[in-house]
Amino acid sequence: MKLYFRLIWLLLTARFQPKVPVMGPCRTRFRVWPTDLDVMRHLNNGQYLTMCDVARMDLLIRSGLLAKIKDFAPLAVVAAETIQFSRSLEPFQAFEIETRALGWDEKLLYIQQQFIREGQVMATAVISLRFVKRKGGTADPAEVLAHAGEPTESPELPEWVRAWSQNMRELRAA
Repeated sequence: MKLYFRLIWLLLTARFQPKVPVMGPCRTRFRVWPTDLDVMRHLNNGQYLTMCDVARMDLLIRSGLLAKIKDFAPLAVVAAETIQFSRSLEPFQAFEIETRALGWDEKLLYIQQQFIREGQVMATAVISLRFVKRKGGTADPAEVLAHAGEPTESPELPEWVRAWSQNMRELRAA
């Protein structure tokens, strides 16, 4: 339920937020509520990834990409994700998730999302997304961006992203 409340709030407030580039960065504000906590009384590790979903939706909406591709490839589904925690987020603390695209290959778009509180990175997530077409099948990221009238050449993917993606493919095949 918490996800839906946050999504509804995002949909109601996104139009009042500044526009962002398709590649980001996009900063989305959050607060840790008591329902987000685990038994250690800090933000539950599963909630981090749920909040990443909301922040990615914020990027899609505020960049205008969602409106441009809704008839073509309406879903960006998670293919793989990983997260590294640096510090805990405590009850009632405010923080932001900074979302930015790292680049893409022939199948996947790679996103980095950092949880930032008072200038400190609290956690970093890396997510690969696959675009699913409304009429079935998948679309490569360059095809989606071309449909939206955006540049289709990926920035150079960092070597660690390529290695991570290859590791995820090998894990799936194991």
